Amino acid sequence: MKGNEALAEAAIRAGCDAYFGYPITPQSEVLEYLAREMPRYGRLVMQAESEVASINMLYGAAGAGFRVMTSSSSPGFSLMQEGISYMAGAELPCLLVNVNRAGPGLGTIQPGQGDYFQATKGGGHGDYRLLVLAPASVQEMADFVFLGFTLAEKYRNPVLILSDGAIGQMMEKVVFDQAPVPDIPKPWATVGKPAHRSRNYITSLHIQPEQMEQHNLRLLEKYKAMQEEVRFEEIATADADYLLVAYGLSGRIAHKAVDVARHRGLRVGLLRPITLYPFPERRLAQLARQVQGMLTIELNSGQMLEDVRLAVNGRVPVRHLGRLGGMLPTPDDIVHELENILEVQHA
Repeated sequence: MKGNEALAEAAIRAGCDAYFGYPITPQSEVLEYLAREMPRYGRLVMQAESEVASINMLYGAAGAGFRVMTSSSSPGFSLMQEGISYMAGAELPCLLVNVNRAGPGLGTIQPGQGDYFQATKGGGHGDYRLLVLAPASVQEMADFVFLGFTLAEKYRNPVLILSDGAIGQMMEKVVFDQAPVPDIPKPWATVGKPAHRSRNYITSLHIQPEQMEQHNLRLLEKYKAMQEEVRFEEIATADADYLLVAYGLSGRIAHKAVDVARHRGLRVGLLRPITLYPFPERRLAQLARQVQGMLTIELNSGQMLEDVRLAVNGRVPVRHLGRLGGMLPTPDDIVHELENILEVQHA
């Protein structure tokens, strides 16, 4: 299946009740697939008049306790930022999908990773965080839907799957062997007022500054608890002298680069962040005691680079290899960059 189709099929199998979205390349297959398949299960798919409308429809349905999802690509996802901030502030669980294209602006429909800052630093207004998952395969596009819904409902928080145009469009074998995400009680939902409780209010508006501060502090405690959800993959790090750090599509390419480098006698390893928030900063700090340096591989001008440098706190040099505009580095490009770095270090 295509990555977009696998994600859509996983949403159905995970128990998604409703999808609201708007078509935009390179993720339109998500909406197309769900529009064809979801009604067979008595579930709702609605093409909104815009991304602004779709995120607010998501707000309403999530507030009523439904398991909901939307998807878009970079410019469309930017239009959703106000509504995402509202949902984070109102503590509403939902699954968001951004099939990243290269920008800025309308850019190109080719893959990019220029939305890293937007995804991991909030994106919209105010102090809030999303749990962010970065798939590197079609299988992970499917698997992370189940994980995403689970985490969203566990923490009452939006979860973002940050993919890209290549993984969304590529075709690979995929196995669906997971049970639907279990339903959990949602006593906060606006489902009508039973006699045994007071009214439920869902809002991100707190006029009194004392109340707003307390709400923010409570959210911060939740974001601290989310640090338990950090996930990453390590390749050949046990004896590595140098470390590549890459996520998503770049992580696939870097994995092959490790094989090429090892064949040339270079002891290179890879850490692939699976959660971009929470970021695997503790593990990177540990590896910084072992390696001579790190190289981030990104389809941007150096966004994750900042988080890696913060994690290692100056212990080792951290450099960046990036391609822009939808261009991709090859494994040989990465190994060549590594050889240049190591030649300078050893000179």
